[in-house]
Amino acid sequence: MTKERRRLLLAAVATLAIVVPLAWLWQASRMPGEYSVMEMGYADYGGGPTSAGHDMGHLHGDGTGEMSVADLVDHSTAPPDVVVDLVARQGRFTLASGQSVDGFTLNGSSPGPTIEVRQGQLLEVHLRNDDVDEGITLHWHGVDVPNAEDGVAGVTQDAVLPGEDYTYRFVAGDPGTYWYHSHQVSHEQVRGGLLGALVVLPRGGAESEDVTALVHTYGGTQTLNGEEQPVRVPATPGQTVRVRAIDTDNTPLRVWASAPYRVVAVDARDVHGPTEVEGKALTVAAGGRADLEVTAPEDGSAVTVQLGASSLVVGPRDADAPPPPPEPADEVDLLSYGSPAPLGFDPDHADRRFDYSIGRRPGFVQGKPGIWWTINGHMWPNVPMFMVADGDVVRMTIDNHSGTLHPMHLHGHHAVVLSRNGVAATGSPWWFDSLNVKNGERYEIAFVADNPGIWLDHCHNLQHAADGLVAHLMYVGVTTPYRIGGHAANHPE
Repeated sequence: MTKERRRLLLAAVATLAIVVPLAWLWQASRMPGEYSVMEMGYADYGGGPTSAGHDMGHLHGDGTGEMSVADLVDHSTAPPDVVVDLVARQGRFTLASGQSVDGFTLNGSSPGPTIEVRQGQLLEVHLRNDDVDEGITLHWHGVDVPNAEDGVAGVTQDAVLPGEDYTYRFVAGDPGTYWYHSHQVSHEQVRGGLLGALVVLPRGGAESEDVTALVHTYGGTQTLNGEEQPVRVPATPGQTVRVRAIDTDNTPLRVWASAPYRVVAVDARDVHGPTEVEGKALTVAAGGRADLEVTAPEDGSAVTVQLGASSLVVGPRDADAPPPPPEPADEVDLLSYGSPAPLGFDPDHADRRFDYSIGRRPGFVQGKPGIWWTINGHMWPNVPMFMVADGDVVRMTIDNHSGTLHPMHLHGHHAVVLSRNGVAATGSPWWFDSLNVKNGERYEIAFVADNPGIWLDHCHNLQHAADGLVAHLMYVGVTTPYRIGGHAANHPE
């Protein structure tokens, strides 16, 4: 063999050594046009049993589970206490401010109507898709609904296509501040305005004046309840007002005030022993909520509550609005805010322990090359299914070494923070469904698996989710008849 031929052969072998693995990775990253989430990734049992007490087969393979998510509904036959009709449309619409926006509306506006219901009432929502081409769903963000009502296309239902209707029905169990949004092509539809607020009032009614403060950015302009200008909230001198802050964007929201305030709830869970805050801001995770109490001054002046770039002015109608207070450098640290209280379970006796380690590396997702998110070193779709059984106490460690912040959202459950970067929580139990995890941070959390189903556990920067930062919490013995893709073109992220 001549020197030239040997050189060409070596070059060809070197090329194949690069191209063949890349081709294999490209092919392995592709998913069929229709598939079940149960066929994704791998089962992680967290050191617990692989069945709920008897042999039910391997749920990722033969589908021998005993219960379908379609059967996980509220079985009450009672008439609903509150009925809401929502009609979704896409196209150009006008905000309350007068700004014209391309996106989506519910009943002709965005944000959609605020749904208000009392604790224990049965809520029934009739959704009609007038002309949203890609289909829609409604996810009840932070509400621990029965799994069939969770509104995730391809996992708990099919997308509602143009001209179709769908009914959601569930009891409002826990009072608090929530919101709803589409979970079909969610990274586009939520940004485009397919969302609204949901408030569950205590059985006895609100203890103070109540105002919803939903923050959403349309085309680069931040709004408060659809308004670009400061929103006035009438209050008499000395009156206390509960401000329900809702962050519907992909980024964190900092909230502070021109007067002392108290953080009385986070993600629809009351803070135990809240104290006055002055000169500090509270950061609300993307998708998260926080309830603040402010009191109108006795002298008849007003208080400004600042929500990012938006202002809420609380006080008499004729009171001058104080200038926006300067943004504090200091933070309210929920790890130590408030006073301790019982959790109701023992996280030190966990039945399962999981890691959710977020990274980033080059590779292929759906056949596309790029630098993608990883979970426990794996890129989508080879991501974990965190397998649990009903009643399990679960501990999970979430760490982030991806280079950027991730607001992590677990569907169907509330978890409690045990520690951050090895420092134990010492304040009120910090219950959450949406948690900011900064680059370099490590959280230990715990929860009770008490809501059977198949639940998303994903980043609520929805573009990150669309790029593969999605895992699932799956109960052993539960299956889904719904499929990603398929006749409804289900595409939850």
